[in-house]
Amino acid sequence: MSVADTRYPVVRADAPLVVFDFDHTLYDGDSGSHLFLWLIRRSVWRSLLALLIAPLFGPLVAFLPTRRLGISGFVWAGTVGLHGRHDLDALIDQYVDAHREQIRKRLLPIALEVFREHRENGDRVVVATGAPPELARAILAFVAHEDVPVVGTEVGPRLGGIGPGRHCHHQMKMTMLREAGFDSPMWKAYSDSSADLPLLQAAAEPVVVNPKHGRVRMFREVLPAGTPILNWGCPGRGGDPVQ
Repeated sequence: MSVADTRYPVVRADAPLVVFDFDHTLYDGDSGSHLFLWLIRRSVWRSLLALLIAPLFGPLVAFLPTRRLGISGFVWAGTVGLHGRHDLDALIDQYVDAHREQIRKRLLPIALEVFREHRENGDRVVVATGAPPELARAILAFVAHEDVPVVGTEVGPRLGGIGPGRHCHHQMKMTMLREAGFDSPMWKAYSDSSADLPLLQAAAEPVVVNPKHGRVRMFREVLPAGTPILNWGCPGRGGDPVQ
């Protein structure tokens, strides 16, 4: 049976809660960066604007405390002239439609199989991502999972463009999940990122997937003994290969 033909059971309110990160977990890469690079490259003047602000905002992206500010500069460069979230959502749909084959190739088959199994079991599955939620929804629609709840970074008007409001990242991801009604005890959480340690540590059974090689030792030290650290077919990333 194909993924598109699958019919999933109705999710009970008391079903086990399972949270998936999106980038480097279900999708090979940083979906938000791919989108905003496309937004910037739509015109020469946007590209020049991004180059102009890069010395200021670029270094900020590398550090967790300043990452939100750094990303916001490039988001702004790619969205100057837009008037709100609905304008951005329309461009997201345009971007996804224009890059269907490239995006489809980035969806990780092993990850999607695990995702599907949880849904077939009737688990309460949610995606929590630092990307705009419309982007994750549009990509998941390729594999008939567009009905899965997505919690993502909030965006809105800022200085003539679009900027992130609350970044669904680190501890804020936990806050936004609770506010969205996903406040029951978490059974499983899947993520690649050290920024998701609050998420992984909150889960009864955390699963690290596709981590950076340099972070594997840290995950083994801070997460419970025996925590799976897997590679779901993400080239250049760490974790034990899944056969």
